[in-house]
Amino acid sequence: MAQEHSDKNWIETSASFAPAMLGAAAGVFLGDLMHRDTRRPVALTLAALGAAALAPTIVELVADKVNGPESKRGSKRTLRNIRDAGIATDEFADLEDEIGEQMFIG
Repeated sequence: MAQEHSDKNWIETSASFAPAMLGAAAGVFLGDLMHRDTRRPVALTLAALGAAALAPTIVELVADKVNGPESKRGSKRTLRNIRDAGIATDEFADLEDEIGEQMFIG
C-alpha cells in the first residue's frame, strides 16, 4: 500500500512538472530564433503571466494558514459552524404543534 501511495505522488509530481519542462525547452528553442529586442518583452510578459497564474494558489495557501483549523481563528470558526449546524429553534415550532409532548420523550 505504501508503494502505491508513493507511485501516485511520483505520477502527480511528474505530471505537474512536465508542462514547465516543455515550456522551458520551447523557450530555449525559440529564444535563438527571436531577435534580442523582441526576446526581452516576450520573456517579461510570460513571467508576468506565470506569476498571475500562481497568484490564486498563493492566496489560497495564505488564507488556509490564517483561517485553517490549526489557527486560533479557524478553530473558533469550526466550533461555531458545528454549533450552528443544527436546526434553528424557530423551525421546531411547526413540529412541536403536530407532535406535542411526544417530541420530548426519551
